[in-house]
Amino acid sequence: MISPLSHALVLAQAAGAPPAGLGNPLWMFVIMIVMMYFIAIRPQQKRMKEHQALIASAKVGDHVIMEGGEHGIITSLKERTAMVKVADNVKIEYERTKIAVVTKKSDVVEAEAA
Repeated sequence: MISPLSHALVLAQAAGAPPAGLGNPLWMFVIMIVMMYFIAIRPQQKRMKEHQALIASAKVGDHVIMEGGEHGIITSLKERTAMVKVADNVKIEYERTKIAVVTKKSDVVEAEAA
């Protein structure tokens, strides 16, 4: 007959053993890092490159939507800033990185004509 103490010892040893086939726990860490790269890091880098291309393509006269939700027309561009006309006689200078959406002049004219 097995005593309760020896039975508990057998269960503890069985629970502490790594599952068959996994071997070294380092593989689990490597797999987790690879998954993080494809799930979080790579898509964020892609979005950042697309946003940088959007900012570089902005031209004077383009209609823009800023991150704060303000709609306006770019009246002048500097290296780091853009002057945006948001109403008659109202121009606000924004950092170029705060541009969320750029709509070209031709896109707006076509939408207004339709």
